[in-house]
Amino acid sequence: MKYLNSYFTFATAIALFFSFQPSSADSHENFVRCLYNYPHITNTISNVVYTQTNSSYSSLLDHTIEIRRFSNSSSKPLVIVTPLDVSQIQATIICSQRHGLQIRTRSGGHDYEGLSYVAQVPFVLLDLLNLREITVDEESRTAWVQSGATLGELYYSISQKSKTLGFPAGSCASVGIGGHFSGGGYGFMMRKYGLAADNVIDAHIIDVNGNLLDRQAMGEDLFWAIRGGGGASFGIIVAWKVKLVPVPSTVTVFNVSRTLEENATEIIQKWQLVAHKLDERIMIKVDITRVNSSQHGKLTIQARFMSLFLGGVEDLIPLMQNSLPELGLDRNDCKETSWIGSVVFYNALLIGSSGNEPPESMLNKTQIRFGNYKGKSDYVKKPIPIEGLRGLWRLLCDAKVEYAILQLAPYGGIMNEISESEIAFSHRSQYIFHIHYWVTWQEEGDGIAQRHMNFIRREYKYMEPYVSNSPRAAYINYRDLDIGVNNNGYTSYTQASIWGLKYFNNNFKRLARVKTKVDPNNFFRNEQSIPILSMEKILNYF
Repeated sequence: MKYLNSYFTFATAIALFFSFQPSSADSHENFVRCLYNYPHITNTISNVVYTQTNSSYSSLLDHTIEIRRFSNSSSKPLVIVTPLDVSQIQATIICSQRHGLQIRTRSGGHDYEGLSYVAQVPFVLLDLLNLREITVDEESRTAWVQSGATLGELYYSISQKSKTLGFPAGSCASVGIGGHFSGGGYGFMMRKYGLAADNVIDAHIIDVNGNLLDRQAMGEDLFWAIRGGGGASFGIIVAWKVKLVPVPSTVTVFNVSRTLEENATEIIQKWQLVAHKLDERIMIKVDITRVNSSQHGKLTIQARFMSLFLGGVEDLIPLMQNSLPELGLDRNDCKETSWIGSVVFYNALLIGSSGNEPPESMLNKTQIRFGNYKGKSDYVKKPIPIEGLRGLWRLLCDAKVEYAILQLAPYGGIMNEISESEIAFSHRSQYIFHIHYWVTWQEEGDGIAQRHMNFIRREYKYMEPYVSNSPRAAYINYRDLDIGVNNNGYTSYTQASIWGLKYFNNNFKRLARVKTKVDPNNFFRNEQSIPILSMEKILNYF
């Protein structure tokens, strides 16, 4: 990342230059004019600025919108900027402030509430799609990756350099690096190596004054905050330096389904007791959904057990026979592959392909879209009793929805060893597994959407007695505006705590302190951005 030193010294001077310019009407025309007049632009910025009259505006806006109900929103950006370098981001930050426009930043477009590209106020969309450079250094076991790259591109780049290095992050190849890393980022190697954010060792962020800062320049407080605290509250994170992790040349995957008639309830009961206690080399996730029963005209529940084991099948089978014999796993259920092969395998399950694609499939930028969906999350401290599970099965079978799923991901392993205050992501040893609720639909119409949203809210309400409380914990990367939102203008720390404590628990106040220091006027904000502390709160904090 060669750009750091060249932009560090003059950005503040440029910000001061603009602050003394005469005031003008706040409009996107003046914003665009400000961009064109911005000094020290290294590439012609007019080529990456799209107003609503530009013929490419709509296709550019829609190209990574994962949730179709937001593509028809009237809350669209006045201008889209697709920067090629740091200077164009600096110009966008300074000119947005000067002309009263907010910024929303998009890397992959997977924000569950569309906050990376939808707003109820006049705003500019900063789309990082052109910033996707990846540099892998096999010798130092590190990589620099820009925020506009996808997980699939990172995985592929690592695999081209080494067969025994990997990176612990999510399963969906089309997810953008920027949002995934800044929110935490968990995946199949979480129990062995932690979250993606646990393995970030440096970053480049552009702050509210347009300064480009690395870890040393930003300081440890801000570097702590952007690892799990959501980067959009603090600035524009351009790139991340990550620590790569060793993986064996052979790993083993399996994908085994059981229905209620095949004792799925009893297997899940046992899974709750053992999954978080297993050897840290193994992760067994469970997807639970409604399917057609073998009995004609009836519905049942199917649990799909999916695993990555960092080793060969000869070691996996005895481990499973000793810890979860109820699943009845045998060698024929398992597939030995490379680490990159396992990534391809699980991405294929998500998008409905064969799983036999080459690693180059990780570079596919137009993977399947899910239509419309809504997500929620929970954390569990003790096993859900069997009567709780059976009530959940009834709820799923009675649901008038196209598709609903619960995904259970076990904790334990290294997640128990990392302090909840090590980075901003706080959900650690206090939990045995995480729940991701997800409902999706293809049929259009406000009534259809409301029916599906009502169902997932009813499901969430049903689960309340069985999950964490005070606060009821949630995961920021499965953003959920139902748990609370900020005001359009100033939001007090107390009001923001309604949702903030759910995402960040005891780390929320430190996040607010960092926010107040680095963005005191709260320029980088959205419906769930970290609030600034009032002077009274600042004094009380210290």
